[in-house]
Amino acid sequence: PWSPPPWMKTKRTFNGEGRLLPSCRDAWAWHFVLFVEKMQQMGVPIWGVSVQNEPEAAQAWESCLYTAEEEKIFIRDHLGPALEKRGMQGVKVLIWDHNRDGMFERAALTYADPEAAKYIWGMCFHWYGDPRYESWPPRAEVPYLDRQNSEKRIFELRGCAGFENVRRVADLRPDKHLLFTEGCQELGGRPLSQVMGDWKLGERYAMNIINDLNGGCEGFIDWNLFLDEYGGPNHVGNMCVAPAICDSRSGQLIYQPSFWYIGHFSRYIKPGARRVLSSTSRDALEVTCYLNPDG
Repeated sequence: PWSPPPWMKTKRTFNGEGRLLPSCRDAWAWHFVLFVEKMQQMGVPIWGVSVQNEPEAAQAWESCLYTAEEEKIFIRDHLGPALEKRGMQGVKVLIWDHNRDGMFERAALTYADPEAAKYIWGMCFHWYGDPRYESWPPRAEVPYLDRQNSEKRIFELRGCAGFENVRRVADLRPDKHLLFTEGCQELGGRPLSQVMGDWKLGERYAMNIINDLNGGCEGFIDWNLFLDEYGGPNHVGNMCVAPAICDSRSGQLIYQPSFWYIGHFSRYIKPGARRVLSSTSRDALEVTCYLNPDG
C-alpha cells in the first residue's frame, strides 16, 4: 500500500509526512487480510504484500513514513500474526520497498529481530537515486585526467544508486529473498516527445537488471507497462516513460527501447533458471548468465 486511510495517521492526509498511529496498527493489519481475502474471492490471488511503498519518502502523492523499528513492530506484532490467524501463512511479506541506498541498514535492523524475521519472506527495492538519469539525487563529480587524451579534465558522476547494497543484503541473509519492485524514467518536467526513442533509457534498464541479478535479485517488476501520449495519467503530474506508449488520439502503440531491453531478459531467462557465475574483461561490458531448467 501507499497510504493507510488518513484517520489512521498522525497527519490526517493521504500524502506528506504522516505515520501510522500505533493505536491503528491492528486495524491496518486487518485491512491487509481483508484485501487479500476479497481479491481471492474475485479470482485474483495475492501472492505477497509489502508493508509500505517507499517508507522514508514524504511525497506529494500518497505516502506513509515508517522507521525500521516501526516496520519491524508492525510485522512482528500485527501483520504477521493477523495473516497467521487467518491461515494466510502462504502470503509473502516483504520489507522496505524503497531505494537501494538504505536497503542494507533496513535489512540489518529488521532481520535482527527473529520474531519479526520469521514472518518476512524477503526485501524489495527500487532503483531511484542515479543522477545520470534523475534531477533530484545528491551528486558528486569525481575528477580525473584522461591520460589518453592530452590529460583532458573529465569527471565521473556519482550519486546514491547503491548497486553494491543488493549483494550485501543477499550476503546478510541468504535464506531471504530479493525482488526489484519499481523502476521508471521520470520526465522531470520534460515533454514525453523529448525522450521518445532514447536508447540510453533502454540501457538504463539493462544496466540495472544485470547489476541487480548479479547481486542476488530474483525478479524485476517495471513500474508502468503502458502510459499515454503524455506519460500519464498521473494524478499529481509525475509523468514518466514506459516500455510502451499508447497514443489515445491515434490508437497507435509505440514500443520504446526499454521494451526491447526487457525482452532480452524475459525471453531467455525462463522460470526456474539458476544464475551461474560469469565475468568480462572490459568494464563497459556488463553481463549476467543463467542456466535454464531445460539446459
